[in-house]
Amino acid sequence: MIRPKLSLRRPLAILGAALIGFTGVVAVAAPASAHHTTINATVECDRLTGERVIEWTVQNSEANKDATLQKVTTTPDTPVNVAIEGAKEVPLEGYLLGKSKTVTAVQRVPGNTTTAKLEVHAEWWVEDVKTAEKTNDGSINIAADESCAPAPKCVDVDKAEYSHTFDGPKGTATVKLDGDLPLCGEGKQWFTLVSYFAPRPQFATPQYVYGTPDSDWIGGTKTEITLDVEIPDCHTQVDLIWGGKEGVIEELVEGGKRYGNEKLGSKGAPGNRSTGPQGWYNGGSKSCTTPASTFASNCDGSVAVSLSNDGKISKYAVEFEVKGENGFTKKVSVPAGKADTSVVVPAADAGKIEVLVDGKVVENGTYSWQRPEDCPLPAITTEADCKNFTLTATNPEGGLPVKATFTYDGKTETRTVAAGAAETVTFKAGKDKTAIVALPDMDLELEAIYTPEGNCGGGGAGGEEPGLPVTGAATGGIIAGALVLLAAGAVLFVMARRRRVRFTA
Repeated sequence: MIRPKLSLRRPLAILGAALIGFTGVVAVAAPASAHHTTINATVECDRLTGERVIEWTVQNSEANKDATLQKVTTTPDTPVNVAIEGAKEVPLEGYLLGKSKTVTAVQRVPGNTTTAKLEVHAEWWVEDVKTAEKTNDGSINIAADESCAPAPKCVDVDKAEYSHTFDGPKGTATVKLDGDLPLCGEGKQWFTLVSYFAPRPQFATPQYVYGTPDSDWIGGTKTEITLDVEIPDCHTQVDLIWGGKEGVIEELVEGGKRYGNEKLGSKGAPGNRSTGPQGWYNGGSKSCTTPASTFASNCDGSVAVSLSNDGKISKYAVEFEVKGENGFTKKVSVPAGKADTSVVVPAADAGKIEVLVDGKVVENGTYSWQRPEDCPLPAITTEADCKNFTLTATNPEGGLPVKATFTYDGKTETRTVAAGAAETVTFKAGKDKTAIVALPDMDLELEAIYTPEGNCGGGGAGGEEPGLPVTGAATGGIIAGALVLLAAGAVLFVMARRRRVRFTA
């Protein structure tokens, strides 16, 4: 007779299987005579298949006789086999059980089984003579509340859990599928990282998407993703959200849609299905606008101020305030991407101008009126005879009033010449050959030469021979001087800074 070598091990360990400890209560049939078998059982759960695995032990009561397990009956009716080392499993029925030996047999039953029974009819033989036979049974009760569901091979998309990292100031995030199981089938879960322009470093509206959101999915063998977005160089909000780009809100406006629990790290679903830091950030050190100002002086002393809000990060209207002297102030709102040229500071207030935003002077936002180089200059004309020397200052239209100081033969007259007007000063002809016309506002001095026509009595200007009459003014000198100054006045005045320009009357 073959006495198999028994092994208590069976290849039950399959990837993902986990066994729950011994459960159940064994009931053993009491032997009715000296010849009997003793039957016990333990039960485990195969998590891979979801089956109960019962290990039955059958012991021969006789120390000097082998027992043949002639008939085996199981409830539930599933095979019960003995694992023989180095060979295949063999049925328990027909097994030869040696003297005082114990055999272990394995039976697999459905996971919802609550009780199992093994009945064995054994016979004892001596030299081909049956000396005894006996039927014994054993049973085991299994707690109904101990589940034996099969371990999953994958995780459903709508039940998967994740973990994430998030760095808002850098615009980076990672998302990872938790556990060792992949998503089931063709399932994919999308996640998106998006950044915004924001009006303040705290949450405020409106907000506008900056750049291109980064979106990726987890599924199949891909269990971890990295997301990266560009951050504006100004106030911003960055959000890590559940879902793809179709869920991105292009503009966050007052009373409008919000991400709510779609942000990873939220308290509610689906955001709470990922563990990690809160997936949102508000910050930035400067405004998402590009306020700028330029200035243009006018010949009349006023200044035209151009205000602009046009640049890569200009997404919001800018409230400018233009201040001048004497309490002048004007506020202008310039929309994003626009400019405004409506502010003109009057001459009386243009000595010092400031452009402010939020109470602070913008870069290069301070200015004072400067005379434009192309402004028409005042013209000086003269008339001279033997008795008088007359000088006239004419100020063109469109300019500022000009102060003119006339000096001749020790006498000085000062006039203020309005724009578009002329002022004339007449001196009695004296011994001096020149007169000085000073324009202090322009830092100019002009020298006019007294040259009357004809002979004024042989003594020159103011001569002692009045018997020689003068019949008219020195018309040629006047016209020549006037034409020179009118035609080339700009040159004279530009070239005459702190110098005297001489012309003849």
